[in-house]
Amino acid sequence: MVFMDINNRTVFIAGGTSGIGLGLARRFAAAGGTVIVGGRRPVSLDGLGTVEIDVTDADSVRRARDSVLDSHPGLDVVVTMSGVQLTEDLRDPGHFTVAETTVQTNLLGTIRVLDAFTPHLVGRGAGTFMTVSSGIGFLPFPLMATYAATKAGVHAYTEALRAHLAGTGVEVTELVPPGVATTPEHKRLNPRALDLDDYLDEVMGLLGQHPTPDEILVQAVRQHRWAERDGTYADLVAQRSQALTTLPGR
Repeated sequence: MVFMDINNRTVFIAGGTSGIGLGLARRFAAAGGTVIVGGRRPVSLDGLGTVEIDVTDADSVRRARDSVLDSHPGLDVVVTMSGVQLTEDLRDPGHFTVAETTVQTNLLGTIRVLDAFTPHLVGRGAGTFMTVSSGIGFLPFPLMATYAATKAGVHAYTEALRAHLAGTGVEVTELVPPGVATTPEHKRLNPRALDLDDYLDEVMGLLGQHPTPDEILVQAVRQHRWAERDGTYADLVAQRSQALTTLPGR
């Protein structure tokens, strides 16, 4: 059984300069942690360390890893938050550029960060990886086809990573967000999205459970995670497919 103590950890969050990542960084800091956030254009953030990282660039990931470990050799939590969420028209072959960008960032970017820090955590014999998938990885939103595919891939990769690291002392936890309103514009576009603070309240409560769940599923995402089991999958995908009417010519 896994128990992730959320207090006084040394945490690196790749993709933590905004949105859910930044909110999570502040929650770990409030729990007494030392937190370093990474982004392509890091800015000064009160109480948080920052490092430049582009998860689509292997050299950038290695430089960020070296910088973080040089200054924080006791690092014991790595969160792979970096991601892009882009719409596509699969009838237009030009969408492939969006697909490539999404795969490079969301899936391969996740793997690059995990690979970079695995020797460190395994060498310590303790620590936590937290990957970030999405409810869309379990219940696709057809307007974001490759996003859904990459998040399903992150889930499958996380399951495999947990098996590979069994017995090493390294825990693997998967954060599965639903729609979360990280800006007023997000709330306008998706009125049903959770407010960020409400979402993080649930997340931190789940992380503090003993044992810590392998998947961090707040109440709002469970209808997505368990749609196939519950027999609601086809109807929910049909509802989500209505968004395709917003594409030009539909």
